[in-house]
Amino acid sequence: MPNKPVVFDEDNPEWTEEDFARARPASELPPGMLAAFPRTKARGGRPPGSNKLSVSIRLDADVLEKFRATGPGWQSRINEALKRARV
Repeated sequence: MPNKPVVFDEDNPEWTEEDFARARPASELPPGMLAAFPRTKARGGRPPGSNKLSVSIRLDADVLEKFRATGPGWQSRINEALKRARV
């Protein structure tokens, strides 16, 4: 397997240890500059007003595997299945 060539980008050089040591969090940018970088991705977690709670539950491995295989939203689908099974 051939080695990949080293790519140098003068406009975006690799950071050194000194660069990392001088780095500051984005929250310290002046407000005008910070506004130029709006958040494009929502933060994780439940939306405000949600009545859902985080719990730990033991499920059979095959049950969990089937729900996970259905893709994103599998936890919500387990919630819906449990709602339908209420007595």
